[in-house]
Amino acid sequence: MMRNVDKAHQPVLAVTSGEPSGVGPELCVRLAERRFSAHLIVIGDIDLIEERMERAGKALVVRPWKPGMAPETGVFDVLHCPLVCPALVGLPDPRNAAYVLSILDRALEGCMRGSFDGMVTAPVHKSVICDAGIPFSGHTEYLAVKTGTPLVVMMLVGGGMRVALVTTHLPLIDVAKTLTQERLTRTLEILHRDLVASFGIAKPRILVAGFNPHAGEGGHMGHEEIDVIAPVLERLRASGMNLAGPLSADTLFVPNRLQNADAVLAMYHDQGLPVLKHASFGSGVNVTLGLPIVRTSVDHGTALDLAGAGKADPGSLFAAVELAISMANARRQNA
Repeated sequence: MMRNVDKAHQPVLAVTSGEPSGVGPELCVRLAERRFSAHLIVIGDIDLIEERMERAGKALVVRPWKPGMAPETGVFDVLHCPLVCPALVGLPDPRNAAYVLSILDRALEGCMRGSFDGMVTAPVHKSVICDAGIPFSGHTEYLAVKTGTPLVVMMLVGGGMRVALVTTHLPLIDVAKTLTQERLTRTLEILHRDLVASFGIAKPRILVAGFNPHAGEGGHMGHEEIDVIAPVLERLRASGMNLAGPLSADTLFVPNRLQNADAVLAMYHDQGLPVLKHASFGSGVNVTLGLPIVRTSVDHGTALDLAGAGKADPGSLFAAVELAISMANARRQNA
């Protein structure tokens, strides 16, 4: 896609186009507006991509891509996966749920086989997939199951921050019982390892949030810090990790703390992500750590109300591609 870079070293990335009735396909088309130091392969229905290309007023040739094809100036490469039924803008159809999952599977297959150096995902509509009778809680969990990865870690990057989570899409009532020493240990090990391998940080500095208000106030507001978090941090510090905590979440994100940190580990979804999204919404990136592949994603949903109107902001997708390129290059250097 309009690349004039060193082809000998550029990563090849799969970009899944997501829910066909949402903004994903048109955001993928807008990748042609930028020069990236990678060969990008959009995965989706080629007729759908051509239609969104026409809507966007782009004059590129849409080419059916096959493994081994090199990038060409003025050519937009698409790995074709056919829709199950026509996609109406703003009106998702559960019949296309199988299509949405098929493009994820094609991207993952290519990554595992070595055709792709990583994958970048446009948004999907979880409830529409579930309405089709397919249990689905998100990309993160789906890719973990497909790759046989026992535990993956969700991390968002943006606004000068990296915020990872111990638990993700769980009701708050279930978080405390999920927060075990074993899970916290594995999460910190994965976070530390990927900060080294995929982000090139030799000695990561990680801030770890407490679970309760004021990090439990010495046990007066809860015991998770005493019973779970502190013992894990003590053991991992002894192994060489640079960990601060457990810290009260309400003062963890102040600038003087963050300037000395490479990442923050929050205990649950809405403890850490509102701060990051306030600082970076529209340009943040969702990263799945712990997988055997590179995977990044946009930080927003399908925006059905914006689909087809040409108003969707491609900033998060651009940032997700750039980060995937950086991660793929770091992994190659550390291999």
